[in-house]
Amino acid sequence: MSKTHEIYMKRCLQLAKNGLTAAMPNPSVGAVIVHNNVIIGEGYTSAYGGNHAEVNAVHSVKDKSLLKEATIYVSLEPCSHFGKTPPCSDLIIKHQIPKVVIGTIDPFAKVAGRGIQKLKDAGCEVILEVLKDECIASNKRFFTFHQHKRPYIILKWAETQDGFIDKIRNENDPVQPNWITNKFARQLVHKWRSEEAAILVGTNTAITDNPKLNTRDWHGKSPVRIVLDKSLRIPQHYSLFDQSVKTIVLTEQEKISSENLIFEKIDFSQNLAQQICEILYHHNLQSVIIEGGKQTLQTFIDANLWDEARVFTGSISFTDGIRRPNLKGKLQSEILISDNLLQTYIND
Repeated sequence: MSKTHEIYMKRCLQLAKNGLTAAMPNPSVGAVIVHNNVIIGEGYTSAYGGNHAEVNAVHSVKDKSLLKEATIYVSLEPCSHFGKTPPCSDLIIKHQIPKVVIGTIDPFAKVAGRGIQKLKDAGCEVILEVLKDECIASNKRFFTFHQHKRPYIILKWAETQDGFIDKIRNENDPVQPNWITNKFARQLVHKWRSEEAAILVGTNTAITDNPKLNTRDWHGKSPVRIVLDKSLRIPQHYSLFDQSVKTIVLTEQEKISSENLIFEKIDFSQNLAQQICEILYHHNLQSVIIEGGKQTLQTFIDANLWDEARVFTGSISFTDGIRRPNLKGKLQSEILISDNLLQTYIND
């Protein structure tokens, strides 16, 4: 593989990061246009419904006559169908860009090789799979959703030095979290929430903590809230029912939904994790953070339905309480956030 191709594809990946959150549920793509080893245009995917990366890159080129002698690099196959915007492959053909270097094929059924074929049929030279793995990883949510028909699943919890995620609660305890992490770790969690489509908690966590599950400590859109409540035990005055954010309640009871509070009926005696994945897929939610509690987290771990786990270890100990989930995964990274350790695992 040409080192030159890799250099420009790495730039595509850098650009793609800029549109990652706003572009969802579309993938965020980076595009670079090169003429005589000089970058003459760049672009990344606009907010959902806006221009794709290729369009923004072409628009950024001052002298359009150079396009007939240029190479365009894109981290994902140019689209070939009419969606909210016209096909990007048609734009490349229109401007007679002779060479197209593509990171990876688009898994979306309406594209999936059709864009590449359209370019070849028009006489373009097409080079495929430059930094393929990195390009797939940059849109891991999009690929997981379309290839596995489920959201990208992130497990998240905080544990004490002695391995507990919560204290044993009694009726007289205040309805609030027993904090294990520091304020910096909590702010990072709110940043993570702004990057994902949904967030999920179980019944006990909802009852004992009364969480808001929003992004109040970070600028960004709050994820869709998902809550398990088999018998509808969570008090209706709790924050999860304030309808400030779209919320989906998974239950065995019949309940009338409203625009921002949706009740979905599932069978809690069957494969719970799989049913949840199917409902989130139906609602076009490409990713979910599962924040607890232990039973909910362990349900996904035991079903082997998870992709990434982010585990904080605080500086305190409880000596007794609810033990951390039992997780086996490959340690990918670890960093210190003040006095809290953050470890990230991937499901290998």
